[in-house]
Amino acid sequence: MTPPPPPTATAPTAADVTPPAPCRGPATTAAVPPAVTVAPAASPARGGLLVLAGMLLVALNLRAAVTSLGALLDEIRLGLGLSGAMAGVVTTLPTVAFAGLGALTPWLVRRWPAPRVLVLAMIALTAGQVLRAVTGSAAVFVLTSALALAGIAVANILLPMLVKQHFPHRTGLVTGAYTMALTVGTTVAAASAVPVAHAFGSWRAGLGVWAGLAVLAVIPWVPLALRARTARRAVPTVAVPAAPARVRPARTRLGWAMAVYFGAQSLSGYAIMGWLAQLFRDAGYRPETAGLLLAGVTALGVPVALMMPALAGRLATLRPLVLSLTAFSAAAYLGLALAPRGLAPVWVLLLALGQGAFPLILTTIGLRARTAEGTVALSAFAQSTGYVIAALGPLLVGILYSATGGWTAPIGFLLVALAVQTTAGMVIARPRYIEDER
Repeated sequence: MTPPPPPTATAPTAADVTPPAPCRGPATTAAVPPAVTVAPAASPARGGLLVLAGMLLVALNLRAAVTSLGALLDEIRLGLGLSGAMAGVVTTLPTVAFAGLGALTPWLVRRWPAPRVLVLAMIALTAGQVLRAVTGSAAVFVLTSALALAGIAVANILLPMLVKQHFPHRTGLVTGAYTMALTVGTTVAAASAVPVAHAFGSWRAGLGVWAGLAVLAVIPWVPLALRARTARRAVPTVAVPAAPARVRPARTRLGWAMAVYFGAQSLSGYAIMGWLAQLFRDAGYRPETAGLLLAGVTALGVPVALMMPALAGRLATLRPLVLSLTAFSAAAYLGLALAPRGLAPVWVLLLALGQGAFPLILTTIGLRARTAEGTVALSAFAQSTGYVIAALGPLLVGILYSATGGWTAPIGFLLVALAVQTTAGMVIARPRYIEDER
């Protein structure tokens, strides 16, 4: 099946622009902002496949910089002399960066084409990963990590918009594909960070190697960015009706429910990525085995990421999925608290199933918006606000772990977050659209 041709402008697409009706008198025109300039689309075979390939390569990079850090956290703490509190700050940094910089993405795509924004985002990710791998300063490590995470933050927001814009009739399929790519990148980074570090004799190699993957993600977007720039210069301004009112998810119940669900599931997800390997080390596993168990959560999540969007798109209500994911996560947390070593593979499997909340909420962002503008607005609000909530996860888990010397209190905190997630999930389960709640 050949994907539809991608529009070369950012948003909305050509189908969204209605030409003015002919009239006998003087024509009244409205100024066209850069975001709605429309140009001829590329051929379906080349343009659509290139966009899809670019999206998948970007998705491979969206968590590698985070999970490789989690797998090597002990080595980095020793190498840079980080305290327990500073280690908590480092593991919290992804959510802080995603919240603050993700909120700027709608502003960016109203001024520049999405391909150009993605090129700059992947360059920032590459530079940040290289620089943090070579520094000997804890402060510089934090700053360069923030640079890398800035690139991820922007891409986080853009991918749901690109799905809606370029593949509106295949939302579930394409969302499942890029979510699966994200999960594969997460898994590979978690599983191989420690072996790579040991092979080269330094944790720096285990972190820096992922910059090469970010370089690959730049390649498809360079011709797309050049094409979008050329098209904007070539296409004359056209008269259009006055632009519709901007979608403002912050003023809606649906927008806040999406943000809380996204935040609660991300809170647990980043706490797991940052601290699960340490939990298994404390239970008596070797560092390599602990890293593999962490990787197992994301590896087992690959089929979940692929199937979840299709399931969500077919169900009349999302309540069965929301409640099932809650049950899996609750069982995993209780198991980790009571028997972290004896049945570790079972808890890893249940965690993987429970983390299906992530592809579910990404799919729901597309399902709860009618337009590309609505999708990027909802994506930006849900993710940026959600990551503010999520920032509490790794930080509070680290504080509770340091204060109690065990994992009972941190896991209790994650169970409370799960209850909040489920409550918000009941709100977003019913079909509705963000544009209808202005």
